Amino acid sequence: MGFVIGGICLVLFDQITKWIAAQQLQVGHSVPLPGHVVYLTLVHNPGAAFGILAHATGLLILLTLAVLAIVWANRRKIGKQPLCFKLGLTLGLSGAIGNLIDRLRFGYVIDFLDVRIWPVFNVADVGIVAGVALLFWSIIRSGQEANI
Repeated sequence: MGFVIGGICLVLFDQITKWIAAQQLQVGHSVPLPGHVVYLTLVHNPGAAFGILAHATGLLILLTLAVLAIVWANRRKIGKQPLCFKLGLTLGLSGAIGNLIDRLRFGYVIDFLDVRIWPVFNVADVGIVAGVALLFWSIIRSGQEANI
């Protein structure tokens, strides 16, 4: 149950930060945060990461729903996986749901975190990247344990 609550909190935090960004920022304009390392730059991203599959909103929605359906169908097997795997899956799916909500509501994803050396992103994207990293780590570790 803790993973579900954590996932819901991530989705809510993502949606709240996107709402604030959409209310306070103008598309394409940047506002530097103290230290000028991170900027707030509102972007309407019609694609996936790095702008790939731009304007393929329907396909991205279907892919996200397919992943959610596969996870739901395998939830009992997933429940038996190590903590790191379940945490990675929770973060990744929560991020995917946060961006899915945007695609369903607007037809694009609201991005606003800008570090200048990377495409503009959002809280959901952080969840996805952290989740995938934990999933890879969990898979690598389980492979190493099997070889011992």
